[in-house]
Amino acid sequence: MDTSQLDRVLAAMAHPSRRRMLDLVSSVPGMSVTAVASHFDISRIAVMKHLRILEAADLITSRKKGRVRHLFFNPVPIQLVYDRWTTQYAGFWAGRMADLKTRIEGRAEMEEIQSA
Repeated sequence: MDTSQLDRVLAAMAHPSRRRMLDLVSSVPGMSVTAVASHFDISRIAVMKHLRILEAADLITSRKKGRVRHLFFNPVPIQLVYDRWTTQYAGFWAGRMADLKTRIEGRAEMEEIQSA
């Protein structure tokens, strides 16, 4: 994921209304723009502006069928953001947890030997 794409995803996710729109579209794939707009107390034009930002970030895709635009959630950009920052830290913490497990098990064995 290049820097400009990352910036678009993070900027799109920064607004609570857009996060709610993603939740709606994720829970009802193919939801229409009108259906999404019905969940907000803002104008349909404002909803469409938010949806354009989500589309520019590739977080939603749309298909037009007649006069109706159907919206679909695309989780790939979010997964790429997650992978970018968690992979390196997950390895670090997995190693620390393995060390902790080994120490705890070692102490338990020592206590068993001493109490026998």
